[in-house]
Amino acid sequence: MIEKMKNPKVFVPLGLLLLLGLAPFIIPDSEYEQTVLIACMLLAIMASGWNLISGLAGYVSLGHSVYLGIGMYTGAILGQAWGIAPMYLMPVGGLVAAIVAALLGAIVLRARSHSFVIISIAALWTIQLLAQIAKPITGGADGLVIRPPSWAKEFGPTPYFYIFFGILCLTILLARFVMNSRLGAGLVAIRNDEGKAAAIGINTTLYKITAYSLSAIPFGVAGAVYGQYLSFVNPLGAFGILASVTLVLAALSGGRGTLWGPVIGGFIIALANEFATVTSSGASARVFILGIILILVVMFLPAGLLPTVSEKWAKHRNRNVAVKFIDQTSIASSTSRVDTAAIQSRAVIEQIEGKNLLEVHDIRKSFGGIKAVDGVSLGIKRGSITGLIGPNGSGKTTLFNCMTGVYTPDSGSVLLGGEDITGHKVWTRAHGGLGRTFQITRLFRSMTVLDNLVAPLERTSPREMAAGRYSGEEVSRAREVLAFMGLQEFEKQKGSDLSFGQQKLVELAQVLMLRPSIVLLDEPASGINPTLIGKLSDVIRSLNDQGTTFLIVEHNIPLVLSLCTEVHVLSGGRVLTSGTPEEIRNDPQVIEAYLGPDANLEVPVD
Repeated sequence: MIEKMKNPKVFVPLGLLLLLGLAPFIIPDSEYEQTVLIACMLLAIMASGWNLISGLAGYVSLGHSVYLGIGMYTGAILGQAWGIAPMYLMPVGGLVAAIVAALLGAIVLRARSHSFVIISIAALWTIQLLAQIAKPITGGADGLVIRPPSWAKEFGPTPYFYIFFGILCLTILLARFVMNSRLGAGLVAIRNDEGKAAAIGINTTLYKITAYSLSAIPFGVAGAVYGQYLSFVNPLGAFGILASVTLVLAALSGGRGTLWGPVIGGFIIALANEFATVTSSGASARVFILGIILILVVMFLPAGLLPTVSEKWAKHRNRNVAVKFIDQTSIASSTSRVDTAAIQSRAVIEQIEGKNLLEVHDIRKSFGGIKAVDGVSLGIKRGSITGLIGPNGSGKTTLFNCMTGVYTPDSGSVLLGGEDITGHKVWTRAHGGLGRTFQITRLFRSMTVLDNLVAPLERTSPREMAAGRYSGEEVSRAREVLAFMGLQEFEKQKGSDLSFGQQKLVELAQVLMLRPSIVLLDEPASGINPTLIGKLSDVIRSLNDQGTTFLIVEHNIPLVLSLCTEVHVLSGGRVLTSGTPEEIRNDPQVIEAYLGPDANLEVPVD
């Protein structure tokens, strides 16, 4: 703990936060200054809350200030009804905002990218319109007047200053908790690649709705007291689009996805806004200045101020440090044995020897008028290494996607261990023991190799989501799997820094963290050098010896024939033939339809 406090990344922000808390004592008779700092803290609170869904998960909301308005109206309406000051209803404001966010998030989070941005703005304007229409409750366009507390004249803004300071501190603690949890790791995985996150067992829907709800809490809490601070709440002020744009600009300026970036950005943008107000007349000047700041940020600080400064500081500190050489020969070395209990799921043990672990029955999938998969039925025996080959466009990857839940087949069924999983979600299939890799590797490129391995979830529960990112036995098991793959020296490197072949091995290691009963490998040898192909073969054989079943799509036919005990050949979306490697090698239909009459199908001698 003492070593952490010596880190400038820790003690500098904490020191500045302490200095902020002492501001009323440092600056005597500072009503104006306190008012400005309250505006800064409010924007920092909102930017930090917004960061939980937009910075971590990548779902950019331009209507998030709606939850500030919900908090304001919650405090004002209930305060009048119950005869108490709205500031005492801050927890209620946060709760109401979280509930509304959960209900709204279940709808709007179905959209992605630009569609989500537009829908978030539409939600803001819709609720603003509802507030104008519901005049008996909200006062309509006239709004609600909130009587100031009796101590307002005596103490001025100081009590409000410390209330907002407390909310800011709690918001920072909430953000820190989320970022250091399995929930935070899952949100970053969703930001990198949502489809891949689902494939490794992350319930993306639950994670997004949870983050969306948590992000609304600081808005609702601050809104309840902010309405009392202003002494007036109306629809245009509570649900203004400019507030949403300003808080987004604050998070982008400071550095979204970081803990302190949105806080720093909130103070910068709020001070710039105040400067524009003091030095010019009219709202147009403020909008102009904020627009200039946005352009400058996009052009010169696309990652935000804090990440840019941190990167330059790291380069400065390491300018004389020699680059560490990592001996990559360990990757191609013989594979060590891993205890079966460490990597295998219970689903493997429960299967009956010799029975099909995975089955598909009459699977059909069309895209427009193209029949990508046309009535495929096949079974994968437990403990086998089965090959799935065929020319490009024969439907191999489409069949994989139907098996894993990426696509919903037009008809047919998928069975895992005798259970029909056709309607199951992608992450549910992953939890059930069905793992897969992708033709083009889909690592979470902004995360380290170790983070890539601790992100997968064997199950989803509140306890798992709230657990520390590096807590429990996941880290030790991740390091054990990395050692098994010969990748232990790469755990601190980002996924984007690895070679394509190394990324393939890390992706397989990701799948092993789920303790899968069957692994679907989509062209695992594509694009990697022969040395790593040999390593990959050793890994597959070793895992298979320990009970893992494999289904492999691959164009490297000698590799397929040397590894597999059974091979299925697809052509035109149908099963052309099935058999042993020897039968497939000599099948005239395969030679003519897929490989050509001059193909050399000799199996390499080990």
